[in-house]
Amino acid sequence: MMIQNDTKPKAFIFDMDGVLVDNMRMHAQSWVDLFADYGLSGLDPERYLVETAGMKGLDVLRYFLDPSISPEKADRLTELKDILYRVMNRNAIVAMPGLETFLDRAANAGIRLGIGTGAGPKNIDYVLGLTGLTSRFEVVVGAHMVRHGKPHPETFLQVAERLGADPASCIVFEDALPGAEAAAAAGMSCVAVTTTNRPEAFAAFDNVITTIDHFDGLMPEALLELNRAVKTMS
Repeated sequence: MMIQNDTKPKAFIFDMDGVLVDNMRMHAQSWVDLFADYGLSGLDPERYLVETAGMKGLDVLRYFLDPSISPEKADRLTELKDILYRVMNRNAIVAMPGLETFLDRAANAGIRLGIGTGAGPKNIDYVLGLTGLTSRFEVVVGAHMVRHGKPHPETFLQVAERLGADPASCIVFEDALPGAEAAAAAGMSCVAVTTTNRPEAFAAFDNVITTIDHFDGLMPEALLELNRAVKTMS
C-alpha cells in the first residue's frame, strides 16, 4: 500500500494544446497541409491526433515523413507548420470553458501550477498571450527545454522539480495518449481531457483517475481527494 506524503506541495501540471485550449485539430490540419506539400497526401488528421498528438515536431516528422530527417530540417519544417497554424487560427484560440475559475480555485488552495508541453516558445507565447494566461503558471517547460519529448517523462519531471513537488503529489492534465503515457512514466496521476481522444482511449492507463470534457464545475479539492484515495489503494 502506498501512502502519499501530504507534507509535499501539491501540483497541477497542464499540457497546453488540447487542455488549456481546444486547438489540437487546428494543429492536425496544419500538419496535414504541410505533409501534402512534401508528397504525403491523404493523411487523416484523426490519425495524427491518435498516434502523435503531443509529440515534439522532430518526432512527428520522423513518424510520418522521414525516419532519418535531420533535427535541423525538422526544425525548419516545424516552424513552417507553426506559422501556418498561427496565421489560420488566431481568432479561434480561447481558454477552455471553466479553466480560469478552476485555476483560481487551485491557486487559492495552495496548489502549485505548471505547464509541460510539446510546443515550442513561439507557440507557447502565442497561446498564453491570446488567452491571457501567461501569469497564471509558475513554471512552463516546452519542447525546446527538454532532450526527450513525450511519451518520455522528462517534460513532466522537469516541471515537478522546478515547482518543488514530488511526482506522487502531481496531477497531470492531458488530452493526448503520449502525454498520459509520459505522466505514467513520471509516476504521476492523470486527468484525461477528452478534446482529442474519447474517454475509452485512456482505459489502458492505470494512472488516469478521471476524464473531463472541460473545467466547468471541477473542484481542485475533489481531485486531490480522489488522487489520495487512488494512491492509498495502490
